[in-house]
Amino acid sequence: MIDFIYTAKDKQTGEVRKGKISADSKNSAAGILNEKQLYPIKIELASEAEPIWKKTAFGSGVKAKDRVIFTRQLSTLVKAGLPITQALNTSIEQVNNPKFKSTLQKIATSVEGGQSLASSFAQYPALFNHIFISLVDAGEQSGTLDESLLRLADQQEKEQAVLGKVRGALVYPAIVFVVIIGVVVFMVTTVLPQVGTLYTELGQKLPLLTSALLAVSKAIINFWYLFLLLLALMVIGLRIGIKTPRGRKIWDNFKLHVPLFSPLFKKVYAARFTRTLSSLVNSGVPLLRSLKIAGESVDNVVVQSIIDKAAEKVKTGESLSSALEGHDEIVKLVPQMIRVGEESGSLGSMLEKVATFFEEEVDQTVKNLSAIIEPIMIVFLGVVVLFIVVAVLFPIYSLVNLIGTTGGGAGGTGGI
Repeated sequence: MIDFIYTAKDKQTGEVRKGKISADSKNSAAGILNEKQLYPIKIELASEAEPIWKKTAFGSGVKAKDRVIFTRQLSTLVKAGLPITQALNTSIEQVNNPKFKSTLQKIATSVEGGQSLASSFAQYPALFNHIFISLVDAGEQSGTLDESLLRLADQQEKEQAVLGKVRGALVYPAIVFVVIIGVVVFMVTTVLPQVGTLYTELGQKLPLLTSALLAVSKAIINFWYLFLLLLALMVIGLRIGIKTPRGRKIWDNFKLHVPLFSPLFKKVYAARFTRTLSSLVNSGVPLLRSLKIAGESVDNVVVQSIIDKAAEKVKTGESLSSALEGHDEIVKLVPQMIRVGEESGSLGSMLEKVATFFEEEVDQTVKNLSAIIEPIMIVFLGVVVLFIVVAVLFPIYSLVNLIGTTGGGAGGTGGI
């Protein structure tokens, strides 16, 4: 059974009611509501009805690795000739994640009730995206479900490998940035106040730079909880803002033009697009539908918009390669290699080769980025530390000179 959230109107009183109901499908849910003298206004999956803050703060609770293992096992069992329901139940027994297992059991129940495997997966979009569902659907219709599932498992593994490399490239700068923040906070809240106290005791005026940092120090010490709250609100606000259409477009456009990292992002998007498109085309999914799904898989609305416009041109008879040309957001090699595939009649295999090439390019770009970022971050860290050290040592040096001058003057007077 599947959980649905409904909004319905009572046929007798006219009162609008909201609630949760379990059924095999939306049609079944509507039938149950009608039996209860409720006219359904809106019925949606419980997973889709979660508030945006919840979707932002928490994931699906299922790791990509769990999906890969399940998909590969299901492919093996289907290829061995087991009925789909038996293959599903056997694969589910191997799943350790309780949440994933519960969802898969509901999917198995839906299949046993007569629903197709693709439509059963489609009821849980948070776990199974359009690519997954389309490949399963194509496999069911063509009788090559085992091959489609195997392609899915391979694609998910390669996608995770690419993501892992990108995250790896971002880990080092993040660690160095945290170290910089830690050093600055320590010196500003521990060392600098001692210098300020010393100047106050001697009745001297602090240099402007040191005074400004001392004011920041006092603010951090006295209102640290406000700074933490502000930081948390900024992070939450940013994540929610990115979920909005305008915020998402700004963020995705930024990734395509940010210095140093934009070539990496473009290659990642090229790898995703070509890998997904090759899997769909090789599974027999029509090109226009494949383009729509592949565009969504890129996970960048700017690039997706370009692909959608290209699909419209393809619909009018233009070749895909020419439709993708002339866009800086698309790596030039992509339309060039697609043209070769179109001319040779082997678009699917050519896309697969292009995807493999860009996946290797991502690996090399990550290594190059690491070599570039390391000295930049070291220099940046040095500049920040130097700034703080100057703010601390300059007043100390001034005090030493002041005490030396005073001591020298007092010594001369005593001699007279």
